[in-house]
Amino acid sequence: MTIDAEPEEIMWQGRFITAKTRGKWEYVSRARGIKAAVILAVEDDHVLLVEQYRVPLGASCIELPAGLIGDEDAGEDTLTSAARELEEETGYRAARLDIVGEFFSSPGMVSESFTLVRATGLNKVGDGGGVDGENILVHRVALGQLPAFVADKRAEGCVVDVKLLMLPGMVF
Repeated sequence: MTIDAEPEEIMWQGRFITAKTRGKWEYVSRARGIKAAVILAVEDDHVLLVEQYRVPLGASCIELPAGLIGDEDAGEDTLTSAARELEEETGYRAARLDIVGEFFSSPGMVSESFTLVRATGLNKVGDGGGVDGENILVHRVALGQLPAFVADKRAEGCVVDVKLLMLPGMVF
């Protein structure tokens, strides 16, 4: 019997996550078919990053802006969600959003995927910071200063999301 032929069992389900087993495998998925959008906003040799405390890590994390698709409005499309999240988190609005593709960040333990969206034609329209007490700090970082910025943030105790490795100059 292959692993796929074994039944999937839900061990626990919350509002946003579901813990599952299939054979000997234990993994987590998003509940209710919710997906995520990650926004790559690079323009004028600068990138928009966010810093947000992440409970599972017990630390602030440096990340690309991102958010859940359909967590509040079922049926919300990817680009609408990405535009909303970009503005809520960073205070920037994009003239153009393009889907780059779907990616999986940790396929050995999480079935969640994210859609990478490229944002261009950025215009600052607000302060950002997120909603509902997210307390997001916005960083507009020159690409040439990115390795030093990340090193400084690590020295402050921040952790770094793996997706930053796709940015120019982020070779460790």
